[in-house]
Amino acid sequence: MIEACQEARHSRAGRPLILASASPRRRELLTILVADFQVCPADIDERPRAGEAPDDYVLRLAVEKARAVAETSPQCWIIGSDTEVVRDGVCLGKPRDEVQACEMLRGLSGRSHRVYSSVALVGPDSSTKTALCESVVRFEPLPEDWIGRYAASGEPLDKAGGYAIQGPAAAWISNLCGSYSGVVGLPLFETGVLLRQAGLLRD
Repeated sequence: MIEACQEARHSRAGRPLILASASPRRRELLTILVADFQVCPADIDERPRAGEAPDDYVLRLAVEKARAVAETSPQCWIIGSDTEVVRDGVCLGKPRDEVQACEMLRGLSGRSHRVYSSVALVGPDSSTKTALCESVVRFEPLPEDWIGRYAASGEPLDKAGGYAIQGPAAAWISNLCGSYSGVVGLPLFETGVLLRQAGLLRD
């Protein structure tokens, strides 16, 4: 992590930026806003706390990811983010296997659910700013054979809620109210606001 920050320090003339995530989707989305940043995945305990509300949980993880990387890269700007699919007030997380992926998709079939996507920006002075995006996604009824094939493809296994809106699941999403990029994994509007406030993004 320290080496990555040193590389960023040279390339950004004193305003280094690090994305505290291993997600290729977040990396691709962030390149829409800025071309020059480093990637240092954060290693934190992502288990929810007892009684923790989904929006509080998502915001907390974004902050903890950013601060974890900031501990070893104190001169950098750090972006942390988290995305959770929430059904009936419960965060679904990522399926551990195909069986659980099928269970999640059956639970989302024919109904709407919420997606919370958070972003946190920690500065070299340890200042922390956060933003939260809430979206509502509706799936039409999913055929059982499609669920099986999709789960077997492996795509759901590293996705919150067991699906990727940018993949084959999009064919069954009849309505999205909110942020497409937020559902993918990084809310670009909210991220852009934080970067502008920090002077890291030009208008």
